[in-house]
Amino acid sequence: QVQLVESGGGLVQAGGSLRLSCTASGRTFSTYAMGWFRQAPGKEREFVAAISGGGGITYYAGSVKGRFTISRDNPKNTVYLQTNSLKPEDTAVYYCAARRDPYGSVWYRSNEYDYWGQGTQVTVSS
Repeated sequence: QVQLVESGGGLVQAGGSLRLSCTASGRTFSTYAMGWFRQAPGKEREFVAAISGGGGITYYAGSVKGRFTISRDNPKNTVYLQTNSLKPEDTAVYYCAARRDPYGSVWYRSNEYDYWGQGTQVTVSS
């Protein structure tokens, strides 16, 4: 069982930045692919970014590519999402997710992930 705890959300003006963090329990963090998803009010949860267990492969949704960066620090059991040039439409609850994958793949569908955090709110004002 993996427990995930997100932090780093908040209120920011358009054009600003936030760094979200997600810390996982357990001792085999590097064997888990990680992803970030978000859900705005009245909308379905959508994929944001994903990273392989070793960190060598990343994948982004088109709406955030070039503005957001996913990274991980395996000794710290933590995955990050650096969000830059934020827009009001980025406002959502951001969730991190984990899936056991020792083969170095990335995953972008929510139903492919087994473990989820509780979410952190990001609000971007115009």
